Amino acid sequence: MTFKVLITDPISEEGISPLRQSKEVHIVIQTNWNTEELKQNIIDFDALIVRSQTQVTREVIECAPNLKIIGRAGVGVDNIDVEAATEKGIIVVNAPNANTNSAAEHTMAMLMALSRKIPQAYLALKEKQWDRKKYVGVEIKNKTLGIIGLGRIGAEVAYRAKGQRMHVVAYDPFLTKEQAEKMGIEYGNLDDVLRKADFITVHTPLVKETKHLLNHDAFEKMKTGVQLINCARGGIIDEDALYEAILSKKVAGAALDVMEEEPFYHHRLLDLPEVILTPHIGASTVEAQENVAIDVSHDILHFINGESVRNPVNMPSLNNEILRKVEPFFYLAEKLGEFLIYLTDDVIEEIVISYHGDVIEHELSPLTRRITKGILKRHLGTHVNEVNALLLADKRGIRIQENKSYTKQGFSNLISVQTSTKSGVKSVAGTLLDGLGPRIVKVDHYRVDVTPKGHIIVIQHTDQPGVIGRMGSILAKHDVNIATMQVDRADIGGEAIMMLTVDKHIEGKVLIELLALNDIHDVKTIDL
Repeated sequence: MTFKVLITDPISEEGISPLRQSKEVHIVIQTNWNTEELKQNIIDFDALIVRSQTQVTREVIECAPNLKIIGRAGVGVDNIDVEAATEKGIIVVNAPNANTNSAAEHTMAMLMALSRKIPQAYLALKEKQWDRKKYVGVEIKNKTLGIIGLGRIGAEVAYRAKGQRMHVVAYDPFLTKEQAEKMGIEYGNLDDVLRKADFITVHTPLVKETKHLLNHDAFEKMKTGVQLINCARGGIIDEDALYEAILSKKVAGAALDVMEEEPFYHHRLLDLPEVILTPHIGASTVEAQENVAIDVSHDILHFINGESVRNPVNMPSLNNEILRKVEPFFYLAEKLGEFLIYLTDDVIEEIVISYHGDVIEHELSPLTRRITKGILKRHLGTHVNEVNALLLADKRGIRIQENKSYTKQGFSNLISVQTSTKSGVKSVAGTLLDGLGPRIVKVDHYRVDVTPKGHIIVIQHTDQPGVIGRMGSILAKHDVNIATMQVDRADIGGEAIMMLTVDKHIEGKVLIELLALNDIHDVKTIDL
């Protein structure tokens, strides 16, 4: 039977050559359809291949009764409604590794151009100006390169920088000292990178924790004369703060391939001679464009042949009977992971997941995947999903252990998650209560009863009179309304925990005031 593949964005012919060679595949290329035309014509197709232009919305997916697989020839899937595809049993695949080399090389090219002022010198020469003294650069040999984010691309940049005889100091929330030593680089926290680096390059996803990661406060910690490179995601660098830092000479220069709003024809950073800008071309090489299409083409062929796809973005459909039993636990599982990562301050070495009671009668692998996804996505963003979560954890050296017990631990079902780091162990447990839904019922050794939703404050304190009142006064002063409060203690006058649900996100100033109170040892804000 013929497998019909629709391609709606420009894809290199070399990239789809694996599909061309298959006698089972019929390819239709139509790159000028609007959404309505796509909805009308997608009915008969088994597969859809896109890049970033085509918007694969829920409405498009609903009009595709035969669609079985969607391939994104690139890394992100922002233009695909993955949830709608999953609901329809459609597998979504992408090509997360194909542009690694291209992005790493572009970063090094920007580093070289920045250090030697090559674009500025070229533009001057075009204007018939010959001023060699004005474009004196610096050597990168023996300089320190700070890398924020040591995933696939960050690691490749590190290897290349070492080849240029640079010293490399790196920070990544999943990087251990042992891993850094094996790579021959220096392990550091974020402040170490900011303080030590002559050049700083960022290679993180854009998530809540990395939004404006390099801001006014970060620039204050950097060396005077530091130079910055961003070939990752617009928004990691606060562009207004960067502009001011360059004017003040704190930052000597910046090379940016990405900005918060693109295209960026009129941004005021364009007016600064210290800034080099390229139009988001980090992955724009002939090889990368071919490789992303080749990877997607091979995955579609794997699917046709009944083999496992290599780069799935969503979870293939479960048997309806299994799904009916396990699906009620999906939300609880993921939120337990999300909650726990906020309590875990060090690099995770091991995750132990314990299932108790009736829940062990179900298929548990989807729950383990969702817990792991919840733990990882705070730092990895939308790159992590139910399918790749275990693989991403393994690549970061995180061991995952799964335990099962019929012992009910006081609840008909209980899921307990524990993270181990060099700093110690943190844990959280939750259950599904009949008629009430998911609940967090234990944090470390403290008993609580909290719905894992919204804005939560976790306060570690000493059990003393007046602590709750002083805390409440500070929140009231900042117009923060308390919805619920749970308190538990180890002993009278000993260590205690307070868990609050509040009506809005808590800003840094409130945290500083809470931490300044006597008998309060730690405050965590969690947004679920």
